Amino acid sequence: MSLTAYKGIDVSKWQGEINWSKVKNAGIQFAMLRSTFGWGGTYKDKCFEYNYKHAKEVGIAVGAYHYSYATTPEEAIKEADWCYSVIKGKKFEYPIAYDMEENKIASLGKEKVSAIAKAFCERMESYGYYVCIYANLYWLNNYFTDEIFQKYDIWLAQWTDKATFKKPYGIWQKSSKGRVDGIDTNVDLNESYKNYPSIMKYNGLNGYGKEISVEPAKRGFNAGQKVVLKNAKLYSSAYTDRVSNYISGTYYIYDGIYFEGRYRVTNSLKNVERKPMSKYVTGFVDRYDMR
Repeated sequence: MSLTAYKGIDVSKWQGEINWSKVKNAGIQFAMLRSTFGWGGTYKDKCFEYNYKHAKEVGIAVGAYHYSYATTPEEAIKEADWCYSVIKGKKFEYPIAYDMEENKIASLGKEKVSAIAKAFCERMESYGYYVCIYANLYWLNNYFTDEIFQKYDIWLAQWTDKATFKKPYGIWQKSSKGRVDGIDTNVDLNESYKNYPSIMKYNGLNGYGKEISVEPAKRGFNAGQKVVLKNAKLYSSAYTDRVSNYISGTYYIYDGIYFEGRYRVTNSLKNVERKPMSKYVTGFVDRYDMR
C-alpha cells in the first residue's frame, strides 16, 4: 500500500512484562492489546491492565483485541458483552478487533462465520466502539461474505514481505517474529494505514466523547437534514477512495459530522443517529454531491 504506514505491535500475556518506555523509544507508534478471550469472568488477559496503563503513559496509541471461540452469533454476542465489561471506561485510539482463527469456527463455512463476526461487531458498535476483524489471508479469501468487507475494517495477518490481499485493509500484521527493544520475546509486527486516532476522536468512539468539531465552518448540514442525491458516489468510509456504489434519491444526514469532505447518510429519517451505526448508515457521500 502506498499510504503512510504507522508502526505497531500486538501483545498479550505471552510477551511477559514489557518495558513500554523502551518500546516507545524503538519507534513503535501503536499497540493492539489482547483484552479478553471467550466469555466469562476468568477469560481476561492477565497483562491487559498493565499493558494498557504503561503503553498509554508513554504515549503509545492503543487498541484491543478479543480472541474468539464463538460458534454461534449468540455466543459472539456473549463475547462482545464480556469484552465490553473489561474495556469500558478506557480510551482506545485504535479499533477493537475480533480475532478469528479457530479451526472449529472455520469449519462452519462462510455464511456462519460471517454471521458470527457480524454479531460481535454490531454488539460492540452498539456500545460505541469502532471495530475491525482480524484474520489471516486464507480466512479472508474463503470465510467471509462481501457484506463483512463492506461494513468493517480488516486487520490482515500475512507474514510476508508483501501483502497480497486484494480488498482494502486498515492494519497489516506482517511478521510474527519481530524483535523490539523492551520485549524479551518475539512479537508480532504491524503496519496501520489509517489515522485511527483521528477517526476515534472526531467521531466520539472507543471511549472518546465528541471533543473535536471537524471543520465546523464547512459542515453546512445537520443531523436529520434532507439531501437530494443524483448518481452520487457512495463510500464505505471517509478514508477510502474506493467507490462502493452510486446512489440517487432522497437521503438524510445521519449525524452531521463532516470530515475528509464527506458526511454519513441514511435512507430514512427515523434512522438518524440510531445505533448500531453499521445497521443504519447507508455510507459516506461527498459534500459536493449533495443538494
